[in-house]
Amino acid sequence: MKIAFHTLGCKVNQYDSEAMLESFERAGYEVVPFDSEADVYGINTCTVTGTGDTKSVKLIRRIHRHHPEAKIIVTGCLAQRDPQRVLLPGVALVIGVQHRAKVVELFEKALETGEPVCAVESLQGIKFEELSVTRHEGKTRATMKIQEGCDRFCTYCVIPYVRGPVRSMPLESVHQEAQRLADAGYREIVVTGIHLASYGRVEKISLLDAIRAVSDVEGVKRIRLGSLEPVVVTDEFVAGLAAMPKVCGHFHLSMQSGSPTVLERMRRRYTPEEYMQAVEKLRGAFPDCAITTDVLTGFPGETEDEARETAEFVERVAFARIHVFPYSPRAGTKAADMPNQVDESIKQARCAELIEIGNRLEECFVKKLTGTVQEVLFERVSEDGWAEGLTGQYVHVRAKAQANELARVKILYTEGGVAVGEVQR
Repeated sequence: MKIAFHTLGCKVNQYDSEAMLESFERAGYEVVPFDSEADVYGINTCTVTGTGDTKSVKLIRRIHRHHPEAKIIVTGCLAQRDPQRVLLPGVALVIGVQHRAKVVELFEKALETGEPVCAVESLQGIKFEELSVTRHEGKTRATMKIQEGCDRFCTYCVIPYVRGPVRSMPLESVHQEAQRLADAGYREIVVTGIHLASYGRVEKISLLDAIRAVSDVEGVKRIRLGSLEPVVVTDEFVAGLAAMPKVCGHFHLSMQSGSPTVLERMRRRYTPEEYMQAVEKLRGAFPDCAITTDVLTGFPGETEDEARETAEFVERVAFARIHVFPYSPRAGTKAADMPNQVDESIKQARCAELIEIGNRLEECFVKKLTGTVQEVLFERVSEDGWAEGLTGQYVHVRAKAQANELARVKILYTEGGVAVGEVQR
């Protein structure tokens, strides 16, 4: 049987999808691209925003409409949050954010009985589900999920309700998974999780311990970290990172807002000044590092002054890149019931302003690399012979090189957010 998977949402979802696909491959299924004919279509859903919900449901309906004989597997955060909403015509199996290691068994049970199977259960007391991914098709870097769940309960966020409590991969498993990925030829590992800063809190181990376990694997040449929070960026943490040459100088530091009053209403656990202190610590140890972030516009009650505070703070930090999202009410969260919900047109206008600022800052950051020599891991070669890859700061680079080559590249000029260079042989 042929199976195809499509993933909506974050890198953690991408990791989960790859793990499930490998389970199907081991069971004898043939993996094919999502836009081709298949017997089974898997859709890993996202529910962070209302847009994620809508995209997920539309995709399920579209697959059934275009491939009425195919079976559909729906998994992920929307499936966990609202399984009945995704139990649509054509769907044979619904699983949330557990039982992914048993996805083949559960799917074949649905085929045998001829009835849809809904395997969504409570997340109370759930343990870390160890999945293994040894193939990240077409890439030279691999994502490794070492942490699940979140207990921060920010007022706008539904993730703690759909991903469950904090739980972490054992250190020994972290090392073994990194070794498997290195043995499979991956040069860079992206260490990620739902709330990476909480890694090991229950087990009394630290995120630094996990990063060291990856760094100790000889075949791993670069380590990139997933999203961090300012509270984890202590002097000890930064010193520990700086002592590991494999750690990339790219830090995605979660922000959401540059206004102290908005951050307080969001129930974030830092102020703008504390955020800036974390940035300065990282730049002190990694002088040329890229700081990237997410920004949420139009949070309930956000005034023009508060929006201006965020825009000014984004400029002050001088991010290398920002991802901007309009606030989306999530049923069951405190923010959904807050007064003074911001009009959609105002959200979009504030989004547009921040995106313009972000684009300008990104171009400025990339332009500063002109004339420097950067280490680039090339991922793919296009038909015209130009290879595309990433610097440690996650800057896209084009040069004449080989796929999976880790090379020193002199940056000659830039085109917007892309640098063009020459490999130093």
